Amino acid sequence: MSRTKFIFVTGGVSSSLGKGVTVAALGCLLESRGYSVSLQKMDPYINIDPGTMSPYQHGEVYVTADGAETDLDLGYYERFTHSKLTRKNSVSTGQIYNTVIQRERKGDYLGRTVQVVPHITNEIRNRMYIVAREENPDFIIVEIGGTVGDIESIPFLEAIRQMRYEHGSSNVLFVHLTLVPTITAAGEAKTKPTQHSVKELLGLGIQPDILVCRVSQPMTKEMKNKLSLFCNVKEENVISASDISTSIYEIPKMYKEEKLDEVVLKTMGMELRTSDFEEWDTMVKGLLTTKQTVQVAVVGKYISLQDAYRSIYESLSHGGIAHQTKVEFVKIDPENLDKENVIDSLKNVHGILVPGGFGDRGIEGKILAIQHARTKGIPFFGICLGMQCAVVEYGRNVLGLKDANSTEIRPDTEHPVISLLEEQNDIEQMGGTMRLGSYPCKIKKDTLAYSEYKSESIHERHRHRFEFTNRYRKQYEENGMVIAGTSPDDNLVEIVEIREHDWFVGVQFHPEFQSKPTAPHPLFAGFIKATVKYSKKG
Repeated sequence: MSRTKFIFVTGGVSSSLGKGVTVAALGCLLESRGYSVSLQKMDPYINIDPGTMSPYQHGEVYVTADGAETDLDLGYYERFTHSKLTRKNSVSTGQIYNTVIQRERKGDYLGRTVQVVPHITNEIRNRMYIVAREENPDFIIVEIGGTVGDIESIPFLEAIRQMRYEHGSSNVLFVHLTLVPTITAAGEAKTKPTQHSVKELLGLGIQPDILVCRVSQPMTKEMKNKLSLFCNVKEENVISASDISTSIYEIPKMYKEEKLDEVVLKTMGMELRTSDFEEWDTMVKGLLTTKQTVQVAVVGKYISLQDAYRSIYESLSHGGIAHQTKVEFVKIDPENLDKENVIDSLKNVHGILVPGGFGDRGIEGKILAIQHARTKGIPFFGICLGMQCAVVEYGRNVLGLKDANSTEIRPDTEHPVISLLEEQNDIEQMGGTMRLGSYPCKIKKDTLAYSEYKSESIHERHRHRFEFTNRYRKQYEENGMVIAGTSPDDNLVEIVEIREHDWFVGVQFHPEFQSKPTAPHPLFAGFIKATVKYSKKG
């Protein structure tokens, strides 16, 4: 094995405790001390990836630069750290079993019986070793998905047990994130669920080195002492993770104050280098002292689930950070929009964003919202399907193509202004068949996009099948829509604008996947700047 040390983060008592953010925050803290980190997610579901899963089931699908459709936690990893993640950093049970079964079919196991131990666990460990070999970071922080006690997670837990046995405690560290609930009637925090969770881990051969406890209020010394005694963890290694009421970007600072990174380095026998946390600290202080507020309508069919547009919300907040502005979200279900209520529904917003998605549900409501933004001069940002809906709206209401539509929505439309890539026409499998990952885009000078990016050449991440239909390009350009960005061969439309509008931009890609709180994406920063300007019109 290389010099890389492994930190494994498991979860207990309850799901949705924030393992992903904890992993990302620990990565942020270790980077601030000059260590290199990579982060990896082990998901226990049997799907190959979340690409075919409903956002209601799994939240948003995050796309890496190399085109992997991954869990949304990888978005936190990239936003909080400098790691450049790829498909190697996202692993599912489905991938593991698929690889092992393919090897068995090829005869790689020489006729042996293929078993969970050692074949499945060996492949799980191999996925970690690949990252260690290829990236050679100081630390790999691995999030084990699910909750201890789930049957699906057992092979992953067995694999990390083996890692500790083989490489020793100085190279392998176990962090257990758990819940210490407060009984409302008594107003008393209870440690018993955490004790049972640790007992469950011990039954699998894993002794946590560090306990990170989610609590509504910081734990007392007595509580930490009790958990230390009953869970066989040093008291200084019991970390209090209190609820954060304002922004998740405060979490690294909270863990820093709890000395999580110091405990990790001390436990693993690593040098406690000086921490340079100024950039992150400055960003958080700016976020918490904003003087102005804007309201942005997010018009999407999955708005009832916060995680469905997680990267969108975070990137809008980043745009606010760039302009000392708090962004409030007005979540609009496009299925509830019609010609009678669209003005009232959007009357107090300073910007309208239509995010990506698939399928025909809510399309007409999105088109109405876009028409409202275009005709009333409200800043508009269309992403992927949002850009395509902007093209449809413009075709219908400006070009007079009354039947304009996307062939995804209406295959027999008379004016298919958005249509399927020719090479996709015979696709039957849904997973991994889109234009996925980072692609280059050239930007025309004298466009809004150029003024925001300040570059003629960019790379952005994609996740879609349908494109602007080229035979309509001339008609659109002659009637006021600017094709501001295209693929380098000029064959694919990537960015559209409306020149006479102050800020109206549609992009075929997903800029939200490249925005960070310390480096807001230029389009989100520009969009929020436009909403601030619009809000001051009175």
